[in-house]
Amino acid sequence: MSEERLQKVLAAAGVGSRRACEDLIDRRRVTVDGKVAKLGDKVDAETAVIHVDGQRVVTDTNLVYLAINKPRGVVSTMADERGREAIADYIGDLGVRVYHVGRLDADTEGLMLLTNDGSLAHKLTHPSYEVPKTYLVEVPGPLPRAVGRALLSGVELDDGPARVDAFKLVQAIDKSALVEVVLHEGRNRIVRRLFDELGFPVQRLVRTSIGPIKLGDLKAGRHRRLNPGEIAALFKLVERGDKDPAARPPQ
Repeated sequence: MSEERLQKVLAAAGVGSRRACEDLIDRRRVTVDGKVAKLGDKVDAETAVIHVDGQRVVTDTNLVYLAINKPRGVVSTMADERGREAIADYIGDLGVRVYHVGRLDADTEGLMLLTNDGSLAHKLTHPSYEVPKTYLVEVPGPLPRAVGRALLSGVELDDGPARVDAFKLVQAIDKSALVEVVLHEGRNRIVRRLFDELGFPVQRLVRTSIGPIKLGDLKAGRHRRLNPGEIAALFKLVERGDKDPAARPPQ
């Protein structure tokens, strides 16, 4: 791979003008592969691990990071052998092949991430990284307080105990309740199974965040590119797990 001056690579990644990037380097605010950079350094934009003020800057222009609001009824794969609607039907031609980061069952709506960055995708889905995910859950009401306590303390499922990291009652109207739960569990249909076990079958389920990435007002079926700050936040989230050998992607 060809190497270019660091300030040019940073400028191309949107960090700032070339002059501004030179200033960042001169002030020792840039590291390359863990070492403080200096003016005159050259890097390979596709392989260098670059941080500015401790935040990861992705300089490989071939990498794509997307958020999509998966509609209900759509399978969370890029293609489906049974001919059902899949995520690929909603993203069009990106010019590169991207992959889904984790899954949502067909009846669940909300945020999914798509990328061709295999290393980051592995970390975001590996249990060792404990990436938190937030869901809005609609269940029959009224909902006793004991349900929240049980979810927080742990519920015994057929494949072992599970619990949520946070629980909040958002709204209670007539015969339904809307709650928010946060958990880092990755087992299949885990939210639905938790509520089923407690006798409150899920009527609607929407994932609203994955770590620092929020669904926000992104409409069903639409997607958007993550901004540099969001990408940096994802890398920061998984950095703590990089020290765990079991979590490292296979070579």
